[in-house]
Amino acid sequence: MDVDISWILLLDASWRLATPLLFAALAGMLSERAGIIDIGLEGKMLVSAFAAAAWTSVSGSVWQGVLMAMLVSMGFSLLHGFACITHKGDQVVSGIAINMLALALSSLLAQRLFALGGMTPVLSSEQRLPTITLPDWVAKDDSWWSHLYWDLLSGHNVLVYLALFVVLLLSLFFRFSPYGNRVFAAGENPKALRRAGGAVDLTRYVAVLVGGALCGLSGAFLSVGHGSGFVDNMTVGKGFIALAALIFGKWKPTGVLLSCLLFGFLEALAIRLQGQNMFGSDGVVPIQLIEILPYVLTVCVLAGFVGPSYAPKALGGKR
Repeated sequence: MDVDISWILLLDASWRLATPLLFAALAGMLSERAGIIDIGLEGKMLVSAFAAAAWTSVSGSVWQGVLMAMLVSMGFSLLHGFACITHKGDQVVSGIAINMLALALSSLLAQRLFALGGMTPVLSSEQRLPTITLPDWVAKDDSWWSHLYWDLLSGHNVLVYLALFVVLLLSLFFRFSPYGNRVFAAGENPKALRRAGGAVDLTRYVAVLVGGALCGLSGAFLSVGHGSGFVDNMTVGKGFIALAALIFGKWKPTGVLLSCLLFGFLEALAIRLQGQNMFGSDGVVPIQLIEILPYVLTVCVLAGFVGPSYAPKALGGKR
């Protein structure tokens, strides 16, 4: 295969793999911009992935499944907000509890409802999110621009394109919207927001709930978009990688987008390099070495090797 075409296919896979990270990281960004730590991204992704697949398999409607995923994730976000905003509980402990609850609950319900060893029934193509084919503006041939258009830009499911739209929407929201300024103030200086007549708790609740809806889209993408059903613990740490992407992106929509694309590229590269000969005639790269690349970068990001990243000043109830 031509080198240019290989890179296009690699970028195509990176875009798809970055989508669930992007939804989750944007959800965390909204919550943390308002001053609420959201370590429970992993759990909300997992339980919403189960909700989407389970409801779709029962109702036959993938859009009902996506809506159910958003509602379930928002319910967990409401629980987190009730503990941390209303009762001023420890936000880290609450997030950990949500992760543990979601892991146990999704596994238990999958086994009890479907008796398939923690899985939901395999969804048919009609029960998965539809793909969007762009207009026939470029002829289909072997040229690199044809592959760029048809393989990289066209043929993704609707949530892939929606994720990019959400990035644009949030960028405009924080830059031009008065409510975006309120969310920013709730995370930076809640006392000043109160003195200006703003409702800090309400602002935080709305940010947490909207973040829950975005996290629900992330889980739905995993089970009814990219996948064809729910598998026990199918998120495998993606929520924590989304947290790292959030820090790497410095709590800004465009920064979060670029960092998620980087993590998606590393995951796609890890998949592509499995079994490849890189160290001589017998030098096959170990699968385990390739699979840990995204997590190694996560540690590097959290350790600060990529430069300083300053969290909102009131994050975690500091002010």
